[in-house]
Amino acid sequence: MKRRNFMIQAGALAAAPLIAEQAAELIDCNMHFGPHPTRALPTIDEVFLERQGVTEAWVGSFEALLHRDIAGVNSRTARHCAGSRRLRAVGSLHPGLPSWKDDLRRCAEQHGMQVLRLYPNHHGYTLADPLFCEVLEACVEARLAVQVVAQMEDARTQSPLMQLPAVDLKPLAKAMEKVPEVRLMVLNANATMITTSLRGCSRAWIDIAMIEGVAGVENILWSWPEAQVCFGSHAPFFYWEASSLKMKESILSTSQSNAVKAANARQWLLG
Repeated sequence: MKRRNFMIQAGALAAAPLIAEQAAELIDCNMHFGPHPTRALPTIDEVFLERQGVTEAWVGSFEALLHRDIAGVNSRTARHCAGSRRLRAVGSLHPGLPSWKDDLRRCAEQHGMQVLRLYPNHHGYTLADPLFCEVLEACVEARLAVQVVAQMEDARTQSPLMQLPAVDLKPLAKAMEKVPEVRLMVLNANATMITTSLRGCSRAWIDIAMIEGVAGVENILWSWPEAQVCFGSHAPFFYWEASSLKMKESILSTSQSNAVKAANARQWLLG
């Protein structure tokens, strides 16, 4: 073989894994956009997502945390994601408001959303409340998947005017037993919550946004069903690169990596 041809083929072989990695699907199931109540945050746009190799980002709105006009929040979310190849609009629901059933119906029928995001600690209810099961039943009827946000940030970084404890996840298992058809994912649970409060709730999916520590993703796969762990960054509140590095510093097989990056989320969405 001529030296030139040898170098070309060697270079192509060396680049093949990188090209395959860049071409692989990557779904970020935990993003927000819009103004945050306590800090200025960058906007995640299509250019950023393309550069990072994110093929699909599930985007909710920071406005949902405090706004009472949830219909307006969801309309703006839908418009923000309309026509995008990479942004999937995620609806928000505040069950404490009298119009929550109308908001849910609009998400499914008017906006064509497939996922609803709940913020129990911001909206003043617990997972033990009968209202929570009522919401889950309504979501099943509307064929909507549900994301429950365990916390938006660590208590140590919260504004003194917005001190909110993390959601108590212990009642979740019982709620899911009452509504067995629900497709539910817990966002922003840390490793302690996953191994204690979520024990016995193995039908729920989780994301990796707040799983910390050396080989955090690798370790969590020992304590949680591998098929129910999804990539989530909690960007732009967290640096997106943090979740990307979590995947790189854990020792995962190709099948495990592909599952966490996209396959699990896709399966959860399809039901």
